[in-house]
Amino acid sequence: MNPKFFLKSLILTAVLVSAFSDFVFAQLERRLASETQEVELIFHAPRHLNLLTVEPLDEGTLHFAIMHTFGTIDSGIRNLYGIDNGANIQFSFEYAFSNKFSLGAARSSRDKFYNLFGRYHILKQTQDDKMPFSLSFMGAAGINTNDYGFLMENAPSASERSSFAAQLMVGRKFTDRISFQLSPTMAYFVDPRPEYFIQGSQNLYLALGFSGKFKITGKTSLTAQYIPNLNNDLRSNLGFGVDVEAGGHVFQMYFVTSPYLNEQYLLAGGNGVPGEEFRLGFNVNRVFATGKRR
Repeated sequence: MNPKFFLKSLILTAVLVSAFSDFVFAQLERRLASETQEVELIFHAPRHLNLLTVEPLDEGTLHFAIMHTFGTIDSGIRNLYGIDNGANIQFSFEYAFSNKFSLGAARSSRDKFYNLFGRYHILKQTQDDKMPFSLSFMGAAGINTNDYGFLMENAPSASERSSFAAQLMVGRKFTDRISFQLSPTMAYFVDPRPEYFIQGSQNLYLALGFSGKFKITGKTSLTAQYIPNLNNDLRSNLGFGVDVEAGGHVFQMYFVTSPYLNEQYLLAGGNGVPGEEFRLGFNVNRVFATGKRR
């Protein structure tokens, strides 16, 4: 089946779901009370496809996300366009200790990878444009807990299993419909199985993430992501999809070239060929109030 047919079906489904959710849930949109107030909802959720965003959590709230990517869609109908080829799944929790600072933990099924991360929101865009953009920082440290017992005395050490990432996020809501984010990212990654990756002996990876959102209804947006590598010859990550708000959740459905779901692997791992090796993916985002909000 042609990938263009998938995209058209995805967009049509998202529009119908959004229209239904607008009617059923009738959620009130947050309104800015004054021209000097901070701009809200630059993105629908703290995650945009694979990357974190400048969208902060309110103090005392908990963000829970489930992320999936499947096999490549060029595997055909026999494998249900990659769904039968197995999924990489990540669960993550992020708690906001203040309106500016949050800590999170995530676990990916690929390599049984555990990741701890934090976000700090340095600047926030204001309605009067005295502050024209939002600026956030993310830092992460993770460890690969896969079983390498078959390697006997050559099994990797804890330091060889560890990896780190740092990211600046610069985001702006240009209009009520259009938002954009620039994400310079670096990762330090050591993989004990270099034959599975393309990087050889390289450990430091640099990339520049681009994230965009175009709102098509009150609760539905088209999304795009591009993460070109800056210091290696790896294929760049490309993704596009649809975000839908429904019943307190944000559903994100997309096609992406990378099977990976954390920053370290996104930069160090390989990517498929756009148009030939796209993968179906989806995220489910939910924010909970813990009762400690001021």
